[in-house]
Amino acid sequence: MLAVFEKAIGKPPEELRLPSNVLEKAKTREEILETFQSSCPESTVYYLSNGNFMALSHADESIQSHPRSIVVIDDVFCIFIGILENTCDLRRHYGLPRQATEAMVVVEAYKVLRDRAPYPPDQVIKDLQGKFAFILFDARFGTLFAARDRDGSVELQWAMAGDGSLVYSHDLDIIREACGKSFAPFPPGCIFTSGSGLTSFVHPLHKVRASTHEDDDGHICGVTFQVDLFTRLPSIPRTGSAGNWADQAPVVKEGEGNWSDQATVVKEGE
Repeated sequence: MLAVFEKAIGKPPEELRLPSNVLEKAKTREEILETFQSSCPESTVYYLSNGNFMALSHADESIQSHPRSIVVIDDVFCIFIGILENTCDLRRHYGLPRQATEAMVVVEAYKVLRDRAPYPPDQVIKDLQGKFAFILFDARFGTLFAARDRDGSVELQWAMAGDGSLVYSHDLDIIREACGKSFAPFPPGCIFTSGSGLTSFVHPLHKVRASTHEDDDGHICGVTFQVDLFTRLPSIPRTGSAGNWADQAPVVKEGEGNWSDQATVVKEGE
């Protein structure tokens, strides 16, 4: 799995830029996609606007524990890795058919939050029980949403590309090839959205902070994001019908068109 978004859509935490002396070696979005397609020629790629893209390969996939899937519903793109243990309950809760997959459930949960829910994202993500990681992009509103289960059961890395873009992948080798050392594990039990940035759905009243690591020479060689249980946030804003996720998305300038108009899918080899 690979997903890359320009800085205007998925503004990466500045700590991913550390160590700064290696960012110049990181690739651009175009170079990252070219490298991915060379190593995974059978991959499916969704081309979005402005050079953003989402790609999925089933190479070396574990069907039993970490199956991968991608769906597109009403201009919402979602790559899902893993298994939800309470899929049946979630289907009934959201009124979905028995054939609905985990990725479809996640898309429906997001749409409910975006359109109707009077509560923050952490309240809904807590209902997802299992081992999972997912990347979701709402092409209509330009909204990015990513999450990883509370135990970190599914590998998920995020990084900063050479042009400042945000990069996601479950494959550490892909991340290293694309971004050098400007990457970190996506923290377990956390969500990242375009409007709110990085937050914890396990400890929503506490801030997620970055801790740097140094080598023997005192140079910064890596960063880890963790929940600071010693610092309590003063409040968590509640999201209602008058201020949903879509309202927090970047504004599309006149003449640029919307995201959905420019999204296409290409299956390599077809």
